[in-house]
Amino acid sequence: MTSATATTTVTMGKALNLALHDSLRDDPRALIFGEDVGKLGGVFRVTDGLQDEFGRERVFNTPLAEATIAGVALGLAVKGFHPIAEMQFDAFSYPSFQQVTSNIAKYHTRTGGACPMSLVIRIPYGGNIGAIEQHSESPETYYAHTAGLKVVSPSNPADAYALLRAAIADPDPVIFLEPKARYWMRQELTLPLAPDMLDRAKVAREGTDATVIAYGPTVAVALAAAEAAATEGVSLEVLDLRSLSPIDWDTLYASARKTKRVVVVHEAPVFLGLGAEIAARLMHDLFDSLVAPVERVGAPTTPYPPSRHEKLFLPDADRILEAVDRTREY
Repeated sequence: MTSATATTTVTMGKALNLALHDSLRDDPRALIFGEDVGKLGGVFRVTDGLQDEFGRERVFNTPLAEATIAGVALGLAVKGFHPIAEMQFDAFSYPSFQQVTSNIAKYHTRTGGACPMSLVIRIPYGGNIGAIEQHSESPETYYAHTAGLKVVSPSNPADAYALLRAAIADPDPVIFLEPKARYWMRQELTLPLAPDMLDRAKVAREGTDATVIAYGPTVAVALAAAEAAATEGVSLEVLDLRSLSPIDWDTLYASARKTKRVVVVHEAPVFLGLGAEIAARLMHDLFDSLVAPVERVGAPTTPYPPSRHEKLFLPDADRILEAVDRTREY
């Protein structure tokens, strides 16, 4: 396999695959491991073909033991490798939580900065694929709340490639959340792209009447809402957060000051979700700039439902537009 060198149309899954390929090619310290990532290429085929090209010593399967996967990543990072571990599904990462939050997140500080912790944990996350609980979770707040971790979630193939390359090269541990419902999203790209900055949000669509802040799987939903709003003469600015920790507050503040109305949307439950922190900070720091309270759109505080009900559980364009309408009542 070789990475693309001309303009081509790729899915997000393929963009991630090419990012992994190019990182293995360019960095002899990079290693990929996880459940079924070898010959099978992973459940979503993101690691397809990598073991064939780079061998079993650099791309290898692990036992079904997520705590062990995280522990091995920690040990390899201590020894100077750049491990890239995959957790097969979002909720499957929970058994590794103690290793990640107690050890990986703190090792750099615990050693007084003497030991960088350059590793990436890739986690497919989110719903909208017709799967059941433990296969459709949104665990981002757990990781974003943990000091010492960077948390990143791309929403499109270009960002998937550029941000994953940057995450692998970063000296800090990165939780890389891949919205599984977007693995098949297609985009025309000229690869390889330059690695992007991990801590920058992007304006995905310019607007003037309200800002919709989204990330990962909900960016496409927010853009659909903006398209629908435009037919009624309402101009929505869509901001793609990309980095969930740290948050690019400067870009958020600039957009909020411009539109004076803000809606935050995510698939995770509204209660104590990432939107709560964003809403609190904006209301505190920009109280005199906003003309309406910040609205939050997300899931109810219930376990993830059976697939036949997930459309009722997940935020959609209509719910975003209803929230925008509430901000426009002021």
